[in-house]
Amino acid sequence: MLRKNLSAPGLFSVVKKSFEKIPDLCVKRSNISLPDCLMSGLAIFSLKIPSLLQFDHDREEALIRHNLKNLFQINQAPSDTYLRERLDVIDPVLIRKPFKKVFAELQRGNALEQFSYIDGHYLLSLDGTGYFSSTKVHCASCCVKKYSHTGEILSYYHNMLGGVLINPDFKEVIPLPPEPIVQQDGNIKNDCEQNASKRILENIRREHPHLKLIVVEDALYATGPHVRTLQQHKMKFIIGCQKAYGYLFENSHDLVTEHEIIDDNKVRHIFKFANKVQLNGSHPDIEINVLDYHEISLNGKERHFRWITDLPITKTSAFKIMKGGRARWKIENETFNTLKNQGYHFEHNYGHGDKNLTTVFAYLMMLAFLIDQVQQLCCKLFKAALEFSKTKIRFWQKIRGYFTLYYLDSWEQLYDAIAHQKGNVLNTS
Repeated sequence: MLRKNLSAPGLFSVVKKSFEKIPDLCVKRSNISLPDCLMSGLAIFSLKIPSLLQFDHDREEALIRHNLKNLFQINQAPSDTYLRERLDVIDPVLIRKPFKKVFAELQRGNALEQFSYIDGHYLLSLDGTGYFSSTKVHCASCCVKKYSHTGEILSYYHNMLGGVLINPDFKEVIPLPPEPIVQQDGNIKNDCEQNASKRILENIRREHPHLKLIVVEDALYATGPHVRTLQQHKMKFIIGCQKAYGYLFENSHDLVTEHEIIDDNKVRHIFKFANKVQLNGSHPDIEINVLDYHEISLNGKERHFRWITDLPITKTSAFKIMKGGRARWKIENETFNTLKNQGYHFEHNYGHGDKNLTTVFAYLMMLAFLIDQVQQLCCKLFKAALEFSKTKIRFWQKIRGYFTLYYLDSWEQLYDAIAHQKGNVLNTS
């Protein structure tokens, strides 16, 4: 049995209802609705189909139409050309709503609580990544890289700032809507990660006003203005910092505490920390706490990290704060690496368009990833099918294989066939 709202049928139903509320600005009349176009894009990324052309070739087959209807609630799938045309003119902001709806299902199903980390707070990891670059293909939203001396255009690109809820004890992550790093209206200069961080924090706080968050970031954000932004949004933080921040200890000898733990694997964990230290001379009014950490393994290998935080550091809390700070890498390893190297084709150009197509596709791919992560966290049958497949790439291959060879009546039937090798009982005609 599948969980009603936290497995594929319920999640795709929630998303479809959200898509149905997006205004359709298309002037030309068509038998293919905007929700069908959006769900088709989502289906492409959920099935990990490597190109729109392949989807276009298959969509008219009776079996494929049957499966698109039963699994994705698509009444009529568009051609690849028509899909690009329709999605190019959609405001990407409108694709944020389905993320919030899926998140609400996690809350209602009491599945989110297990992700809380410190005093009911959730770790939110932020980091940027690129997903498109070309020397020729571009649109109005592209940022532009130029030679500094001549001003000659070197390349066009799209980046985004991702935000995911993480927990050191979970493989899964819960992605929130990404923030596109694109050319902003009326601006001559390129957009940048720091500006995107202001927007994503504002959006997250607006959409989740009561969610208790600890933002985990790299050293790029260890600045006074950014700390103030976090404080304005009532978000706590654990931010990596450079070795140069050792002056924080030098200026606070009386506040420094040292502490060491040796775990069951004989690994030494050496902590040095100070509370209520001025961030720097430029921002003497901002008080932070600083944690220095050395890990020395049994073979002598040493690793060193340092963070600033507004969480009180004690001998009891230092280890957990350290684990939270190191978990920042989950946005790189469990998110961007998964999207780029485990079958999602994140950096493949599915179509660029003139306005918003690339950004809309990025949103839909991240939405497909969210649905996969929720199922990996909450759906036993999904997990059984994934475990039987050994790797995610093989799992996606099996899903596509069953999808293109058999008439499927439900997601439960599909996952059950993979998990328990029941392909021989499925209908091929």
